[in-house]
Amino acid sequence: MAKILVIDDERAIRNTLKEILEFEGYTVEVAENGRAGLDMALANKYDLIYTDIKMPEMDGMEMMQAYRKAAQEQGHEEAPVVMITGHGTVETAVDALKSGAYDFIVKPLDLNRLLVTTQRALEHKSLVQETKVLRKKIGARNKMVGESAAIERVREIIEKVAGTEARVMITGANGTGKEVVAHMIHENSNRAKKPMVEVNCAAIPSELIESELFGHTKGSFTSAIKDRAGKFEQADGGTLFLDEIGDMSLSAQAKVLRALQENEITRVGSDKPIKVNVRVLAATNKDLKKEIAEGRFREDLYHRLNVIPIHVPALDDRKEDIPLLVKHFAEHICGEQGWKVKVFDEEAVAALQARSWTGNIRELRNVVERLIILGGEVITAGDVACFA
Repeated sequence: MAKILVIDDERAIRNTLKEILEFEGYTVEVAENGRAGLDMALANKYDLIYTDIKMPEMDGMEMMQAYRKAAQEQGHEEAPVVMITGHGTVETAVDALKSGAYDFIVKPLDLNRLLVTTQRALEHKSLVQETKVLRKKIGARNKMVGESAAIERVREIIEKVAGTEARVMITGANGTGKEVVAHMIHENSNRAKKPMVEVNCAAIPSELIESELFGHTKGSFTSAIKDRAGKFEQADGGTLFLDEIGDMSLSAQAKVLRALQENEITRVGSDKPIKVNVRVLAATNKDLKKEIAEGRFREDLYHRLNVIPIHVPALDDRKEDIPLLVKHFAEHICGEQGWKVKVFDEEAVAALQARSWTGNIRELRNVVERLIILGGEVITAGDVACFA
């Protein structure tokens, strides 16, 4: 059950809050002034802090600011802070919200308001924790691992191009990490706070790709029961990643070309143009020059997209990165499962380096996961021979 700290110089308020919250099943500790409350907040882990604003020695605002500053400097997780205020200090409470307080409650205390605020504050803390975990997982998934000359060249290009508005064409075989490159470009761009919208052009039927990209109006086709924004609109202000663009139909290619030229799109079933501000990144495992020669890809679209080409090398061309990749995948996979990280001995890593990896990074990750599940405490060359 959640642990709550109550800071108030009025004994009656402290005891009332403690009794009410303990009746609801929470663990409650109390402090009689801001200084004592700050010391307790920094020495213990609380899920929620209630603090009065007007107190001797240190008021609630000073306490919250000192607590948040110390927590950030020490890398500790902050508990949400709820201010307790009298009617005459509501303006101060509003200022507290601007300074980082989660909410405030007004004296005399209303039971329903207190319980609802407590529940919402604790839910907020839980959501913040979940978001941090998800970001950590996403960050690990979108990390480019390796120190080979080939991968360093890719990093150098990403570093140079990320802060620009240039379109990028990412090429490479399946499983090499083209999506990781796209995410790195977006995350290091000026559009990082806006969405990155991904479209797998190979996974969408040709008759639906235009609706997926540009949206549609109600009644434009049988299943169009309401207006719907397409991926270009969803990515407005951010980045649109067109994966496997070599599989896009010619009719959709023509509309994408127009969108890039005019910075506007038209929904299926409408003649009203919609302005969009989108940076387009594209990726393919196909030889687009060959596709152009055989009439399956528009040359003018190719030149629009291929402003900055980035080729992601195959794993067989950078086998010196395999030890780092194996270590990275082992830590990530075991971390997700809550297991102790398994170690791959030198012979096991050498055996993996000796193999040919037609499935590239994706195949290697699958093999590492299989070895972690089926192998011993230390993964050996024997495990690689049996299970890889």
